[in-house]
Amino acid sequence: MSKMDNLRAMREARYEAARTAAKPSATRPAPPVAPPVAPVAPVAPREDAPVVAPAPDASADTEALCGHRSMNGRTCTREAGHAAKSHRYS
Repeated sequence: MSKMDNLRAMREARYEAARTAAKPSATRPAPPVAPPVAPVAPVAPREDAPVVAPAPDASADTEALCGHRSMNGRTCTREAGHAAKSHRYS
């Protein structure tokens, strides 16, 4: 045999070993499967539960602002509809 034939034989042997190792063995048991679970019905709120008012929205402050966005993500802090040609970013 030549050197190339030996290399080819070794490569094929390595390929066969990897292929047989990748096959699932028949002696390994299958993993257990959990039984299906029924969906849980949503719980209705209690009648005596206190009613919570929603938190004041922070957008009330920003509604009066121009809101123009610069290229780097800053927002203009001048009033909405300002007459100035430039924006003031913060």
